[in-house]
Parts: sequence; structure tokens; C-alpha cells
Amino acid sequence: MLYLAASCIALLFGPLFYRYFSSGSGLQKGLDGFIFVSLGGLVLIHILPELLEHGGFITLLFVVLGLWGPTASERLFHRYSDITHNVTLTLGIGGLLLHTITDGGAMVLAQQEGNSSLLALGVIMHRLPVGVAIWWLLKPQVGTRWASAVLAAMMVLTGLGYFAGEQLLDSLSLDNTVYLQAFVTGSILHVVLHQPHGQHEEDHQGRYQYQAGIGSLLGVALLTVLLLMDSGGHAHAHHSHGSDQFMSWLLTISPILIASYLIATARFKAGLTPQNSSLSSRWLQRLAGPEALLITLLLLGPWFAIYQAISLLAIGTLLSLGKVELTDPHENLPQSAWRFGFAHLVDRSAPWIALSLILANLIGHPSVHLEHPALQVLILLVVFLPMRFCNLGAAVLALSLAYSGWSNVAVAFALIAAPVLSLSQLKLMSWSMRLSLSAVLAVALLFAHQYLVDWHQLLTLPNNVNIAGLVVVGLIFSASLLRLGPRKFLSRLMIKFSGHNHDHNHNHSHGANTSDKSAAAPTEHKHHH
Repeated sequence: MLYLAASCIALLFGPLFYRYFSSGSGLQKGLDGFIFVSLGGLVLIHILPELLEHGGFITLLFVVLGLWGPTASERLFHRYSDITHNVTLTLGIGGLLLHTITDGGAMVLAQQEGNSSLLALGVIMHRLPVGVAIWWLLKPQVGTRWASAVLAAMMVLTGLGYFAGEQLLDSLSLDNTVYLQAFVTGSILHVVLHQPHGQHEEDHQGRYQYQAGIGSLLGVALLTVLLLMDSGGHAHAHHSHGSDQFMSWLLTISPILIASYLIATARFKAGLTPQNSSLSSRWLQRLAGPEALLITLLLLGPWFAIYQAISLLAIGTLLSLGKVELTDPHENLPQSAWRFGFAHLVDRSAPWIALSLILANLIGHPSVHLEHPALQVLILLVVFLPMRFCNLGAAVLALSLAYSGWSNVAVAFALIAAPVLSLSQLKLMSWSMRLSLSAVLAVALLFAHQYLVDWHQLLTLPNNVNIAGLVVVGLIFSASLLRLGPRKFLSRLMIKFSGHNHDHNHNHSHGANTSDKSAAAPTEHKHHH
């Protein structure tokens, strides 16, 4: 009963937080940052791997439908965009309500002998961002009464899950509702990403990005606590590929990332800069850095590094001879080499590194049966085309896929194709150049299939060094979040979201998201590396 009462009290912090943080534009941006990171991260790192465990690859299709369906509907049927938005919001809230029943059941499990109380504590902790998000989403649109009713319903349903018999819990289990929950999870992500109500005061100059960054860092801190508790207290097998593996990858990669940023600092100091007059030099930096080669060398082995270097050299030579310009060239380069390596480059690579780890944690999940190399390459191609990965993000993605058991061909494809295969870059090429690039990639993949030996980790560092590296990487990524705020930090990943701000001219305070419009302006939507 103590767990049940604590979980209900945790929900009540939502109205308290909202009342305090909505008193000023800066505080409201901080609240937005907190919800954006904590609820979004909870879905991507904690909930989705669990859904994949029960539903397999089809689960991702339902998530994508829930995420992109409302956007497509609003563009196709603009007259009914208000209805579409409200349906999406209702689905998201409905999904959170459904999830509370299973939360109640989880607390019963935590009280059974042999199970850790950390499971119940984790449920209670993740109710904090949920309660805040409910109030943040509903109060500006439907008022205090309906928002209070939803919170009350969540408490009632939590109690229902706590006291219900096994028959009800079985009927609402993930195995029976996995695709519905996957669709609703996509709807939740849609609502979080598109900030359903804007600030009352405009923020064209980004005056409140620092407050948004503070809020996002608090969200990251909460996520970290939940992940640590989850890995320590969850006895379910599916989490071995969820939070545990995610933390393991972070620990392995962090010290090597610091070394890569040091190499970038040194090459900038030596005159190898993104604004070099030589086109071939600029392509070398875009494709390899060469700091990305270090990650491949130390964590995938010398043969993969040699393969990557030769393949990228061939691609860079082809594009340089064809006079193909780079999409999204660097602007506003700092004078200091240290500022270039540990600020400018971090701002551009950190979102891609985070995305790569999350993507690999999802599509590399054991329940996602993509064993054929050709199917793996096809999935990666679908991922790459709407984006433009930086070379560090590509190396981290390749590494994570290798650790997830994907084929050498798929790992090689991520290494050599991710930095160049994007719609924005392909638009700058002639048809003959596109065909030539396709031929080079095909030859490289055939070579990888026939001759590339299995990867092996060349460098294994002591755990305390990995932890120290993770702390340093956390600090420099946190500094980037503070500089940019979470939405601008991730805006480079969300090309298709730039023109979609839920500005439906509602009479209630569902006005234009002015702060995000400034962040999504063309000058900000550079996908640099």
C-alpha cells in the first residue's frame, strides 16, 4: 500500500511543478526541456525496448505510424488539423492511462519475495515526468478540471492494477496489447516532439535556451537514475538489451570519443579546417574527420579501419573529381582550436551520437529479426536518406550494430555510406554521379561480404577509466545542451519536423510555438559536422 500511495503522490507533483514553472517564460522553457528529455528518453530507452521484446519488428512500424501519421494527416487535410491534433493528444493520454494499470501490477510484483524494491521505486520515479507532462499538455488546452480528472483517473487505474486479479492483468498484458501500445507510444513521441502549446512570450533571440538546457539536464539526471535503478532492480530478461546494454555502450565509447575530439582539435590547429579551400580536403573531413577512424580502429579492429579508410578515400576522390559540393557547409567557425574540438564539433556530433546509440538499441534488439545482410542494409538506407549523419555518429552506429550481432556488410555500410547518403547531398549530384557513387558502394559492400574478417575490440580499458570518460563526455554534452537548449540541440535530426509546429490558431493558449520557429529556421537547420 505504501508503494501505491507514493506513486499517486508522485503524480500530484505535476500541478505543483506546472504552477511554479509556468510563472515566467524562462521557467516555462525549463519545464519544456525537462519534459522533452525525460518523457522522450523514457519512451525511447525504457518503453520501446520492452515493446520490441513482446512484439518484434512490427512494433516499430506501429510506432512510426503513431509518430508520423498525425503529421501526414495534418499536411494532407489541413482543414482538419485541429481534429487530428486533438485525436493524437487523446491517444497519447489514453496510452499513458493504459500504462498506469501495468504500473500498479508492477508494484505488486515488487512486493513479492525475491523481487527487488527498486522495481517499485522505478515506477514511482517515472511517474514524476508523467504527472508533469499530463498537466503541461492538458491544462492550457482543456483547463484545470479536465486535467485534474485525468490525473484522478490515473490514480484510480493504478489502484485497479494494484488490486486487480491476475485475469485482468493478463488481458492487459503487453503480449495482448503490444501493437496498440506501440501506436500510442508513437503518438506520445509526436506530442512531445511538437510541443503542443507555445510560450505566451516570443523568444526569437533564444533568450531562454539556457533555462531550457537546465530543464533538459534535470531530465537527463532523472533518466540516469531510472536507468541505474532499472539495471539494478529489474529481473526481466528483456532489459539485458535495454538500459544495461545502453549503459555498456556509453561506457565503452566515451573515452574513445574524448580522444576523437582531441584529434579534431589537433587537425584544426594544424590547418585542416572545414573551410579549407581544397574540395578534396573538405570531403576528407566530412567523410572521415579523420577522428572517426580512431573509433573504428580501437573498437572494431584494424581491418575495419583500413577498409573504412580505403572506401572513404575512393568515395571522396570520386566526389572531388566530380566537383560535388558539400551540403550544409560549416559556418561561424571559432578561432580557437579547443573551442572547435570541444564546443563547435560537439554541438554538431552529440545529437547524432545519441541518435545512433538509440537506433542501434532499437533496430539491433534481438527481437527484431533482421538477420539477412541485404535486409539490414535496406533498413539502414531508409534511415540514412532523410538525414545526414556526421562521421562520428556513423562510427558509433556501426560499432553499436556490430555489438548487437549485425552482419559485417551492414556494419561496413554504416561506416562508409551514412556520411554521404542523404537526400540533401544527393540533390547536389548529377544522375551520372549518383550512379557512380552507387557502383562504388556496391563494390565496397561486395568486398566486405567476401573478405572482411569479423571485428574485434583492439583496446579494452579498465572500468574506472571508462567511468571517468563517461563523466567527461557527460559534462561536454551537458554544456552543449546548455548552449543550445534541447530542441535546438536535436533540431538537426528532425528535418521533417522543421515546418510543423502545431500552430492551429486555437482560441485557447495553443498559439504559435515562436521559440521553436526561430530554432527551426533555415539558418539553424544545418546538419553540420
